Amino acid sequence: MRASLRVSGARRNVSRGIAHSLGSEAPTINLTSHMRTTTPLAALLAATAFACSNDSKLQDTTAHGTAGANSDTAAMTAARADTGNKSGGATKVKTIDGFKTPESVKWDASSGYWYVSNIDGQPLARDNNGFISRLTKDGNVDSLHFIASGKNGVTLNAPKGMAIIGDTLFVADIDVIRAFNKVTGAPIRSWDLSKQGAKFLNDVATTPGGDVYITDTQVAFNADGSVTHTGTDRIFMIAKDRKGATIALQSDSLGRPNGITWDAKGNRFVVLSFGTNAIHGWAPGSRDLTTIATGPGQFDGAEFTGDGRLLVSSWADSSVSVVNGSSMTHIVTGVEAPADIGLDPARGLLAVPLFNKGQVELWQVK
Repeated sequence: MRASLRVSGARRNVSRGIAHSLGSEAPTINLTSHMRTTTPLAALLAATAFACSNDSKLQDTTAHGTAGANSDTAAMTAARADTGNKSGGATKVKTIDGFKTPESVKWDASSGYWYVSNIDGQPLARDNNGFISRLTKDGNVDSLHFIASGKNGVTLNAPKGMAIIGDTLFVADIDVIRAFNKVTGAPIRSWDLSKQGAKFLNDVATTPGGDVYITDTQVAFNADGSVTHTGTDRIFMIAKDRKGATIALQSDSLGRPNGITWDAKGNRFVVLSFGTNAIHGWAPGSRDLTTIATGPGQFDGAEFTGDGRLLVSSWADSSVSVVNGSSMTHIVTGVEAPADIGLDPARGLLAVPLFNKGQVELWQVK
């Protein structure tokens, strides 16, 4: 989630009166010498959402509104074509409206559907009004409320990152991992990680062997509006036998871990930091992290293309970039609050959830 402080407001930014004017003219960033560009919103997020201090203050972020419509109607599912809109290495294909605080997008090649998690409220609120949308391969809304809290025995408070194994869709929901049947939407089971110290489960990824890994950003929003770093950052693991969860890694070197994805070539995970400017490599079972690259920071989603390029989204400069060794090159710019990206690697089709706008954009990656 990326921890955003925006709660679902009708196109409202994270703090009232803050104009978000992120932009990036230069398409290439030298990772060894890049100076982070601090904008008002970026500074607010960095100083509050992922601050280690107990006295960092949230600035008027609890207003609740709507980021999109609330029913499966033709008007809400209509997508407007934005052909010809090009960025550094991709062309925008479509913008899809109607979501409520979309946090993550997951592509499923076997079914040909995209899944979109909608927080619809505060990132840590146990309000049971989150939902999962299902889109066709071309980005048309097949079912806005495919998996909806309060229906068919479903509980979803603030769904964030997702992963798929077979017919099972795993979803991070505050301090619980929930599993659903991706075909019917029916709940299968859940794992409550609260007793193991989970506070802010964020993204989910899997190994080829079927183990499930979850990042825990370890932040909490207090009653007075402050944000607290509640404990040591963690990565949890649910083994293939699904008997329970364990702490796979516990280290504040993770830097408020956010996005996670499996790196098949490196036989490891790539873990993104939101609280620092680092992109890490981590092999399951290891206690050590390797810094793959550094960049603008406030990283959120990560995906690998069919030809092995690593794509990452960043709130700091409103971008999606490709990591190429010692450099990072923008392929998409001007995307405000780009959360957990999804990718169909076979078609090179990138989905970017715009957390603040209640939209998902589809981009054709070159």
